Amino acid sequence: MTKDKLIGVDLGGTTIKFAILTAEGEIQQKWSIRTNVLDNGSHIVPDIVESINHHLDLYDLPKERIIGIGMGTPGTVDFEKGTVRAAYNLNWRETPVEVKQLIEEGTGLPLAIDNDANSAALGEQWRGAGENAKEVIFITLGTGVGGGIINEGKLLHGAIGTAGEIGHVIVEPDGYLCTCGNHGCLEQYTSATGVVHLAQDLAEEYAGNSKLKSMIDDGDEVTSKIVFDLAKQDDFLANEVVNKVAYYLGYAAANLANVFNPSSIVIGGGVSAAGNFLITRVQKNFKQFAFPPVKETTDVKLAVLGNDAGAYGAALLAKQAN
Repeated sequence: MTKDKLIGVDLGGTTIKFAILTAEGEIQQKWSIRTNVLDNGSHIVPDIVESINHHLDLYDLPKERIIGIGMGTPGTVDFEKGTVRAAYNLNWRETPVEVKQLIEEGTGLPLAIDNDANSAALGEQWRGAGENAKEVIFITLGTGVGGGIINEGKLLHGAIGTAGEIGHVIVEPDGYLCTCGNHGCLEQYTSATGVVHLAQDLAEEYAGNSKLKSMIDDGDEVTSKIVFDLAKQDDFLANEVVNKVAYYLGYAAANLANVFNPSSIVIGGGVSAAGNFLITRVQKNFKQFAFPPVKETTDVKLAVLGNDAGAYGAALLAKQAN
């Protein structure tokens, strides 16, 4: 029987998303289940095994046709052992969880596993904005800032697996304190929380009329979406915040491009929902800082796969491993 199907699993803190794809990367079935993080996350892997087995039966799909399972997960992944730890939103703490062993035993299928940001990067490179080019950098802007670097069609992991920690590129020496312990990381300026931090600081220095300033001064809740929405309404202070965010993103993207020479830098995640309003400013700053040959050949663009990126990338992990 021909092996012609892939299974992609995108494990998140609230939802686990699944997809069955062709070997060429066409999604044929999708479903999701709630992530049960109770009891130190001990239900998560059994729930994944049960859901895969159930849906293969439901779709009358023999396991002999499955090339493999790929999975993207939060936390620190040991790629050789297939274990995960420090995934705090899953209640997987310092004791490694034997994810690969347990899923392979439970399904009888091979599993390839990687960090969730890396999986999303692969997805965008393969089936998204990266257009299946061999050299792509992905930056995801959410509660934090993550990313992945794809070289010759495969993820770079580095000596200890931390390659692609784009959120911890320093963009403002001696700047905001980061959760990693350093100061001035990109994450502190371009994540959802970083945008709000910037807005609060700039509001202190701004004396003009601004709805954003009034909201901050009054103690109203301010989110990154509110900042971008107000900027689109020509709020001066909000536009200054967006300009700062775009400056830091363009600066970091240019330096990454100067080192890795990708064909594209793809920007995704919740903050990127600001769309062209943000990306055109990032592109302007990118061109200011990029090495001349690089600025002419590297496209800075928006991600296109949305919530499906992780499942696509996870499936490609399985394809590349088998």
